[in-house]
Amino acid sequence: MGSRRHAREIALQMLYLCDNCRISPEDARDCVVSKSGEILSPAVKSFSLQLFDGIADKKEELDNIIEHSAENWEMNRMACVDRNILRLAAYEITDMKDTPINVIINEAVEIAKRFSTDDSGKFVNGILDNMKTARNNAPLSSKC
Repeated sequence: MGSRRHAREIALQMLYLCDNCRISPEDARDCVVSKSGEILSPAVKSFSLQLFDGIADKKEELDNIIEHSAENWEMNRMACVDRNILRLAAYEITDMKDTPINVIINEAVEIAKRFSTDDSGKFVNGILDNMKTARNNAPLSSKC
């Protein structure tokens, strides 16, 4: 597994703790990054925290973008893991323009296949494909 994939999975764990377990972002960071027992490379730790902190800062905007791209789906109806994978990908799509969008989508789909249901890869791919189309036509914003 590459270091960026590993960092995305670490960020997903922190997002899950905040979303599903109602743990504060500070406690989630401490639990996953500091006390997990796993020794993280500086690159993995840095990228995972960059993702997590960025998503925390823009959560409402990202959720609006996702809901706009997820026709007939509300965030609270999505599986917790899928919802947070979509937040990760939406953040990368909107704020990390150096990463090719196809790489972002492929990474999200692979993480969904690993951590969620059998159908999650297809679900995540469909929503992110809608985001890709919107990004190619106009800049994504919460006003989509």
